[in-house]
Amino acid sequence: MQYEIKGGDLPVLICRLNAGEEMMCEGGSMSWMDDEIEMKTEGGVGKMFGRLFTGENLFQNRYVAHRAGEIAFTSSFPGSIRAVEVTPEKPIIAQKGAFLACCGDIDISVFFQKKLKAGFFGGEGFLMQKFSGRGLVFLEIDGAAVEYDIPAGDKKIVNTGYLAAMDGSCTIDTVTVKGAKNILFGGEGLFNTVINGPGHVVLQTMPIQKTASVLYQFMPHPSAN
Repeated sequence: MQYEIKGGDLPVLICRLNAGEEMMCEGGSMSWMDDEIEMKTEGGVGKMFGRLFTGENLFQNRYVAHRAGEIAFTSSFPGSIRAVEVTPEKPIIAQKGAFLACCGDIDISVFFQKKLKAGFFGGEGFLMQKFSGRGLVFLEIDGAAVEYDIPAGDKKIVNTGYLAAMDGSCTIDTVTVKGAKNILFGGEGLFNTVINGPGHVVLQTMPIQKTASVLYQFMPHPSAN
């Protein structure tokens, strides 16, 4: 399989499959494809509950190439698409709704934060997604993607919603913003997310939740009766 990502801030993932190759994607992500490729919708009851909690569609689509052909997947929000290699030694944890498509032997499961405080107050959610196995996973990133390698014993403090993905070797926790004045007037909220190394992290510049709240301020609202 060969791929390229085009489109700038409105990205599209274009994959060229050889005969016998296949890809799996989030329902509704496929934009166009050649007729050499066939779609098969899949979904098991057990996995459906997990996908419901992580904000993904209940069913996934598998595309199989009977002959060489091209298939394209588009992001659901302006931003970036990142290809992440997954190996048995290197699973990936991603935010809810980040999955776009994958190829290879990839298992997608629910990832539970071990610390309840990190899940409920960290802004990344108690439930995230875990990608394990071997293959390529393509993730949707809200806005531009900025990547860092965090050494063992080091950490990075991230504002709510800006963590897109991290290596499975990383852990997250929360810290309370210090100082009553900072909390009340700083505009950064009460908690920050702390990402502990070692591992690679992908941060995003335009979290969809924060963007939606800004746009909401400029939308007309019906007058209260």
